[in-house]
Amino acid sequence: QVQLVESGGGLVQAGGSLRLSCSASGSIFSINAMGWYRQAPGKERELVAAITSGGSTIYANSVKGRFTISKDNDKNTVFLEMNSLKPEDTAVYFCNAGRQGLGARGRYWGQGTQVTVSS
Repeated sequence: QVQLVESGGGLVQAGGSLRLSCSASGSIFSINAMGWYRQAPGKERELVAAITSGGSTIYANSVKGRFTISKDNDKNTVFLEMNSLKPEDTAVYFCNAGRQGLGARGRYWGQGTQVTVSS
């Protein structure tokens, strides 16, 4: 089992920045990739960005150039740096991890953290 704990969400004005963190614990040896998904009210959960243990990354087109995913292997933590935030970025952001390939959903989910961008 893998436990994921997210932090860093909050309320920010449009154009602002936030940094999300997700710390993994437990059977972390089983993790090949970690990612961030988001779900806005009435919408399906969608991939935002993901990163493999080797450092390969993938981004949703809507966040390319504004969001950056990175990881600290020593701390088993993945980060999502979000810049130039827009109201349409408002959603609950979930950390995801597992043995999946890049861009696919892993087995494990965090509890989610709310990001609200005001116009």
